[in-house]
Amino acid sequence: MSLSRPSFRAAPAQIRVSASSANLGPGFDALGLALELHDVLAAQVADEKCLEVDIAGEGADDLRRDAKNLVVKSMHAAFDYMGGRPRGIRLSCANSIPHARGLGSSSAAIIGGMVLARALVLGGQDRMPDEKVLQLASEIEGHPDNVAAALYGGATIAWQSEGGARAVKISPHPDLSAVAFIPKGGVSTSKARRLLPESVPHEDAARNAGRAALLVEALEHHPEYLFDATEDLIHQQYRREAMPRSLSLVTKLRSVGFAAFVSGAGPTVLLLRTSGMANGYAEFAGNNFEVVELGIARTGVEVG
Repeated sequence: MSLSRPSFRAAPAQIRVSASSANLGPGFDALGLALELHDVLAAQVADEKCLEVDIAGEGADDLRRDAKNLVVKSMHAAFDYMGGRPRGIRLSCANSIPHARGLGSSSAAIIGGMVLARALVLGGQDRMPDEKVLQLASEIEGHPDNVAAALYGGATIAWQSEGGARAVKISPHPDLSAVAFIPKGGVSTSKARRLLPESVPHEDAARNAGRAALLVEALEHHPEYLFDATEDLIHQQYRREAMPRSLSLVTKLRSVGFAAFVSGAGPTVLLLRTSGMANGYAEFAGNNFEVVELGIARTGVEVG
């Protein structure tokens, strides 16, 4: 698809993009949930050739400030699709999503960068609708679960078709919330994926498929089924080597009935609950995890 060179807004644009949890137990690379923890990105185009990147908060000491920065890379991909890049970009990132913790920081950067670029282009929504944002973002991220949740908010079911990544949004139960057990150290997604086997037993795959189907209903209408619905047999235990404390915490929490699982590629552990469910989960964290109660981000990435 070839588009004419776009016109850019002179005024700055700002977006807010959510953290997310993927898999949710059995929904490997398919299910995602947006969480009330956000990065805020702002940018303005410049007439002169420049790239200025300011970063505050999470990753301020580690993230690149050049064209290889993931937000910048994603903005460039979006600009290229919409017909061309501006001469210069001034970008600021206020990051609250922990990095390498399984909370969708890379997906937030990708979706945030693309939607921010779109907001800087006159008629950007027409040039690059959400469906195309999802496809381009999935190509950069490698899978669509987190980017779908960051883009659309709520809970999402994502998949790959011949035309690229697709997703549908479902509305989580109004009383649903999450508790994140966030460790101090991180684990890279690539390392966690390398631990997965090439095949799993048919019985385990069949059980997971049933649990994933149940989870959709539990998230939206019947949270009383969340414990059974979040059981996983095909990826978490294989990653124990990379995050033994996280898997031990999952085991302890589930042993007393909490709907707990590894968030994405880990090592954060996420617990889903409603106000009518039991408390007492914080006592399991010890000194290794920060316990953070999070609401569900019901809306997708926000502009302005």
